[in-house]
Amino acid sequence: MDYENSLDRALTETPEVGDAADRFQVPDPEVRPEGNVTIYENFQATYDRLNRDEEHFLKFFQSELGTSASIDDRGRARFTGDFKQSRVADALDEYVDSFVTCSECDSPDTRLVEEQGATVLKCDACGALSAIPDL
Repeated sequence: MDYENSLDRALTETPEVGDAADRFQVPDPEVRPEGNVTIYENFQATYDRLNRDEEHFLKFFQSELGTSASIDDRGRARFTGDFKQSRVADALDEYVDSFVTCSECDSPDTRLVEEQGATVLKCDACGALSAIPDL
């Protein structure tokens, strides 16, 4: 087998590699009413997938939905009031835009860090530091 044939074979057998946005999938929120509260069933799986602290994640939802909330013994969020799945999904999208994806390269490989007394979003892919909104 000559070089050109080997190269062609290697290129056809090499899997396509997408960018970070392609491999990053945010779970859709599983929301259901229970009496006068709304239960976010996969709350724990979502903040684990986003690699964020549960208290920060919950505090954002409390602020965004304008309600009180708690985490039950099964890791579910309980929001006081009736919230549709689409409203919770919109809030989740806002969280991802503000606190997860890098504003420079759109990578989800970020973390919240303290820099000079302020919490900022640090991108592990490009190294950018971005301001985040106050909660």
